[in-house]
Amino acid sequence: MENNLFLEIDFAQKMKNGENICGDCFLSKKIKDSERTISVLSDGLGSGVKANILSSMTATMALNFIANNMEILHSAEVMMDALPVCQVRKISYATFTIVDSILDGRTKIIEMDNPPFLLVRNNAILKISGKVLASAKWKDRSITVSEFNTLPDDRIIVLSDGITQSGMGNWATPLGWKLEGCRDFILKTVGKKTDISARELSRSILNEALAKERHSSAGDDMTCAVLYFRHPRKLTLLTGPPFKKEDDRKYARILQESEGWKIICGGTTAQIISRELGRTIKTDLKTARSGLPPLSYMEGIDLVTEGIITLTRTLGILEGKDNCKQTGSASRLANMFLESDIIDFVVGSRINEAHQDPTLPEEIEIRRNIIKNISRILEEKYLKKVSISFI
Repeated sequence: MENNLFLEIDFAQKMKNGENICGDCFLSKKIKDSERTISVLSDGLGSGVKANILSSMTATMALNFIANNMEILHSAEVMMDALPVCQVRKISYATFTIVDSILDGRTKIIEMDNPPFLLVRNNAILKISGKVLASAKWKDRSITVSEFNTLPDDRIIVLSDGITQSGMGNWATPLGWKLEGCRDFILKTVGKKTDISARELSRSILNEALAKERHSSAGDDMTCAVLYFRHPRKLTLLTGPPFKKEDDRKYARILQESEGWKIICGGTTAQIISRELGRTIKTDLKTARSGLPPLSYMEGIDLVTEGIITLTRTLGILEGKDNCKQTGSASRLANMFLESDIIDFVVGSRINEAHQDPTLPEEIEIRRNIIKNISRILEEKYLKKVSISFI
């Protein structure tokens, strides 16, 4: 069944205190025209730039090798051979965890020296017996391969050892948080909020690990990634008036009949929906933040914002150029995108004369291009399923 299941993937990461770059690398890739997704977490030897080079090379090679169905043990040996040698320790080394998953099908997890993955099902940790592959070339290393069928609401959690070793040396956790501590925290967190997203859960685990460190300062690179097999969360966003005024009613009906979150971006768009559905608009001037226009409210609509300026700022947040922690319309919109799985944009094609004003900032593009850029980054960076229709 189409859209029967969606794989939400997100991760949280903190670099070692005093470093300017993280020595862990997490990458994900959807295989085009299939329901297959590959994710890799690699932890490079040491920290800083050298560790980042090791982990980035390992994760990139692993993605490509697994996507092309290369033999697992041979692929691992090629990766180890390719890594640059540390001039101090005279070794080249990066751990990895690879998750190769097909929706409504088999998942294969390939591990080398990272903490073991955790599979959460029915608020319990499910134990999976893996097959150990020994390398004749790298005798001090072995690879574990685990396979199982995924079910709706399964979560796979992969961690770097910066998470499991957090708090090491403290009186409460002299040997570190350990995998058992992570497991107990995860089960408690999921038990309290059974539909917690991958994004929220990964950040909760990272924050708990940091709280165990002295002064909440990371003693090592930390990465937590969560893969959540769930029924998709949908979002529909309308922006801009339809090209033909006679399509206003059809436009409003699209939003009214859509599933999931409903969002309106644009004052003219809001007025059209208000008129066609017979609902009032209320604007809260107190919600204006950081140069952004205030939020409005309408019955049955989850978010009502200004149009072009808000969408442009939201694009900056998704690209990592702006701060998503600030409150306001753009940060709320960005968070709703990231918490959704299937996002449908319905874009009106009538030109809004207000946006031809030459005094507006140069970086503000026309609505159509902004939506295309947001769509691209949601698909490529956040692995969302996105559609755009024009009216």
